[in-house]
Amino acid sequence: MKKHSLLFTFYMVLHVVVFGQPLPTKHHTELDRNETDTNTLQYVLRNGTFYGHARYFFMATDNTAGLSDYYANAIGMGIGYETGKIKGFQLGVSGFFIYNIHSSDLSKIDTKTGAVNRYELGLFDMKDPSNHHDLDRLEDLYLKYTYKKSTLKFGKQHIKTPYVNAQDGRMRPTLVEGLTIEYKQLKNTAIEAGWIYEVSPRGTVKWYSVGHSIGIYPMGVLVNGTRANYETHIKSDGIFYAGITHNVNKNIKLQVWNNYVENVFNTSLIQYNGEYKLTAKHKLITGLQGSYQTALNYGGNTDSKFTYMSPNNQAYTFGAKLGLTFPKNFAVQTNYNRITKHGQYLMPREWGRDPFFTFMARERNEGFGDVHAMTGTLSKTFAKKGLRVEATYGYFKLPDVKNFALNKYGLPSYWQANIDIRYSVPKYFHGTELQLLYVYKGKVGETYNNDRYVINKVDMSTLNFIVNYHF
Repeated sequence: MKKHSLLFTFYMVLHVVVFGQPLPTKHHTELDRNETDTNTLQYVLRNGTFYGHARYFFMATDNTAGLSDYYANAIGMGIGYETGKIKGFQLGVSGFFIYNIHSSDLSKIDTKTGAVNRYELGLFDMKDPSNHHDLDRLEDLYLKYTYKKSTLKFGKQHIKTPYVNAQDGRMRPTLVEGLTIEYKQLKNTAIEAGWIYEVSPRGTVKWYSVGHSIGIYPMGVLVNGTRANYETHIKSDGIFYAGITHNVNKNIKLQVWNNYVENVFNTSLIQYNGEYKLTAKHKLITGLQGSYQTALNYGGNTDSKFTYMSPNNQAYTFGAKLGLTFPKNFAVQTNYNRITKHGQYLMPREWGRDPFFTFMARERNEGFGDVHAMTGTLSKTFAKKGLRVEATYGYFKLPDVKNFALNKYGLPSYWQANIDIRYSVPKYFHGTELQLLYVYKGKVGETYNNDRYVINKVDMSTLNFIVNYHF
């Protein structure tokens, strides 16, 4: 209740100070005199930007017969405010609260397998499945400096990089705290860099040091098959990242990124994206990607029982995509990604989604080695109607579930089909988007008659209906 009171007080103060009632009459003259002075606090506050976001999320998981099914209804709302600029400086703050309207018991363990809920719990608080009400979070709290097109930001904030990003597939995204820089003074080239020392993962309401943020989500097994136990045991001074994006011309873009997690691991990425006009009505979409990852020191902890990454682990990945656009906003695309058998590709799921071309919502290829992934997508946009329809099919060849050195989460080879429909509501309800996402994952690999390799993984479907309103 204390957190709710503080958040409510913040909203009321923000409304009264920035957007609220007139000040007492005896101050009117002074206020009028200062309204045109851009160097006053009143001017900065009154010329800031207020924004809000309301969200409803229904999610349901249908597992194969004999295993537990789940559903959840969540609703939430948040507001934010960014001041006007004074000598290039701005302050920003935002918060969000979530309420569990009605859901199945997400703390209930499946009696047959001992497995816990995987998807729906991420709408609320993964660290406390019984928490239905105390679900508010201070999200942004930063100081930003802008010079021409470049920015420097310090504090709690949203960021988007290949390895640390919002992964906005639940009620609220992943957030970070640290120092970030976007340098855009060079022609056709953008440089991004940052130091992150705290993370608030999607599906949580608290902030954690970088080391302690690793392991909040299920940890799988170590390379020897024993249950991983690195939560709260990883030591790191933070994530240091840097990226360069260069537009060779209007059709070709090159990116180079490096993600250095002190004392744990380092990951590098190089990527090419190209678009080529074939005819007046057709365009070719291309992409290439390569990544290399290696452990640092002992992978987070000198004790092998508590480490995140084996000291000798190395991972190589590469991928490609090829697509074609047609008249009337119709497109087709095929993607391929390979993780070699040198080692597991690891990236804390608490920090963001995979950067691979073959990524599909509701599953990942993080935690595996020796992977062949292939996807194909058909999409159609009805611009005048505000409607977009996308269908994706994927085939994912993974190591055997008992090959612990290359299969961290016991996921068998599988196929997956996604249907994603989005509609932007016009006119009076402008700012509202409806989304319907249906996912089915079918079993391909051997599960050895053990349903722990099945529940929430394969031979299951998930239905998601989301309403977003931005104002």
